[in-house]
Order: sequence, then C-alpha cells, then structure tokens
Amino acid sequence: MEPISVSTSIEAPREDVFDYLADIANHSEFTDHYLVDWHLTREDSVGRGAGARFRVKAPGNRFGWGDMTLAELERPYRIVEVGRSGKGNRVRMVGVYELVAGSAHSTRVTFTLRTEPATLSDRMMEQMGGRLWLKRQSTRGLRRLREIIEGTGRPTPRVSIAGR
Repeated sequence: MEPISVSTSIEAPREDVFDYLADIANHSEFTDHYLVDWHLTREDSVGRGAGARFRVKAPGNRFGWGDMTLAELERPYRIVEVGRSGKGNRVRMVGVYELVAGSAHSTRVTFTLRTEPATLSDRMMEQMGGRLWLKRQSTRGLRRLREIIEGTGRPTPRVSIAGR
C-alpha cells in the first residue's frame, strides 16, 4: 500500500531528538494514545535490535498485537524500525524516522509508515478507514513527541521488559 507520511518541527538539536528516538522504550510516551500495553523484547532498549511488543487500540480491531524492532540507525539522520501486526502477525510494517537539521537548533522529523497487508481482508481493512485513522494517530504522536522533547508535554512511565 501507499506509505503514510507525517512531519513536525521540534525546537531541539537533531542529535538530542535522535538519541530520544533511538531508545524504543521512549516510543510509548508519545504513542500511548493508540499503542498500549508496551513490553520490551530485550533488556537493552537502545540501538539496533531493540524492540517492543504492544497492542493497537483501533476501532474494530480484533487482532491488535504488534511488534517493532529498530533495524537501522544512521546517527543522527535516520532510524528504521520493522515489525508485524494483525492476525497472526501477517501484516508487515516498516517505519522510518528522518531527521533534518533546521535553523537555530530545530529539527524537522518526518515519520513514514509503510504496511504490506498479506490478504485481501487486510487490504480492505486498510482501505476502509485504517490508513486515515493511522495517519491521524501518527500526526498526534509526532505532536506529542514535540511537546515531550521541548518540555511542554508530560511523559508517561517507562516501559518494562516482557515477563516482569
């Protein structure tokens, strides 16, 4: 399917934004309005291979569990996360955070999410409002990311390791 892309400008140095995003435990702070019940998949939540499992709180979603793993990190420019969700984890996801330095210590963050539905029913769910809902949630998530990094938002408790 066509990827969705959202962006925001954050008043912070690109390196600081990258360091925040390179720790997957921080992702629950700005996405917990639609991704809940976060659990880390390993003890070290920073860098390549760090991952988390979560539940997607979408309307009518019966198979809400998904996971993401940080696959590529190009400091301080780009972070790629890969994962799966949906029934039997059959929907592949690739999320990319691109960070571009702006003027006066600001950073332009663009998040692009591409999904690969495995079946006709998965594709139909995306086309019947799933993509629009996901774009709205991603936009809100980046707004919350900006508020947290700029110090105007309220961070949530840290994510724990699965089984603890």
